[in-house]
Amino acid sequence: MRHCVQPPRSCSDPGPARTDILAVAREQVLERGEGLTQEQTLAVLQLPDESLEDLLGLAHDVRMKWCGPEVEVEGIISLKTGGCPEDCHFCSQSGLFASPVRAAWLDIPSLVEAAKQTAKSGATEFCIVAAVRGPDEKLLAQVAAGIEAIRNEVDIQIACSLGMLTQEQVDQLAAMGVHRYNHNLETSKSHFPNVVTTHTWEERWGTLKMVREAGMEVCCGGILGMGETLEQRAEFAANLAELDPDEVPLNFLNPRPGTPFGDLEVLPASDALRAVAAFRLALPRTILRFAGGREITLGDLGAKQGILGGINAVIVGNYLTTLGRPAEQDLDLLGELQMPIKVLNDTI
Repeated sequence: MRHCVQPPRSCSDPGPARTDILAVAREQVLERGEGLTQEQTLAVLQLPDESLEDLLGLAHDVRMKWCGPEVEVEGIISLKTGGCPEDCHFCSQSGLFASPVRAAWLDIPSLVEAAKQTAKSGATEFCIVAAVRGPDEKLLAQVAAGIEAIRNEVDIQIACSLGMLTQEQVDQLAAMGVHRYNHNLETSKSHFPNVVTTHTWEERWGTLKMVREAGMEVCCGGILGMGETLEQRAEFAANLAELDPDEVPLNFLNPRPGTPFGDLEVLPASDALRAVAAFRLALPRTILRFAGGREITLGDLGAKQGILGGINAVIVGNYLTTLGRPAEQDLDLLGELQMPIKVLNDTI
């Protein structure tokens, strides 16, 4: 018997359009485990606010049936911050923008200490991130040394996010025992040229395919609220469904001073929650992770609604250049919702 915690259902008249897509989703996704198509995902994203509670409830049911009640907890740390040569318009780590972030490297003892603190929070995954187009020999050597040092002192899975890779670099990371590789597509294929111009969507896709073929788990998501249309948001969900990643981190744009997207408005909470549910219905068996920007987009109540609306993983603590919620708040919330944290042995 599943122990599901569900948001309250609306008792108002659903209306014919809402009934159709929710009824289709219930039969197709909940009962058969088949994700929504791009067109169906768009219909979900176009649902009115009065449908939101029913939509989140359905997405939660899908998550519970096809993923179970456990929540995966992860911490991240930046090994190399700032000074990136790429022009991702959302990112304050780009060396091309007049943002306050400056290049800095983290030493190995600090990396190990961060892994220890992450493990103490109950996290099973620790992700080493670097702001680069792709890793050079120096960076890969430091990653290898860091992984060895962490393994000597901390029982935790190690993931990496080091930009675009060559086949040789993919093989090196696999040999180091990297459990999961993160490389976000960031947005839909059609919207990508409006977000990044120094490399292509196809280059990112190529790295992800090599990672999968090397046997590492694939972590790939993006950022919502970067000026994309609802059609492009649905396209992005379909792009991810085609890739079939093990994990999809959902970020919400937190406009950074000095970046081209610094003046964009924060995504409304209702749109963010609708997107969470839509991505769950498009990707019923995928780890769907709350990531950056949820604090300013959703706040405490919205975070709870999201976890009851399809999310089954969270990043705890701070992000790369922005502050997150204290880890204790997220862990207390999971306890309140009676959602157990996935233990390490279950992820090996």
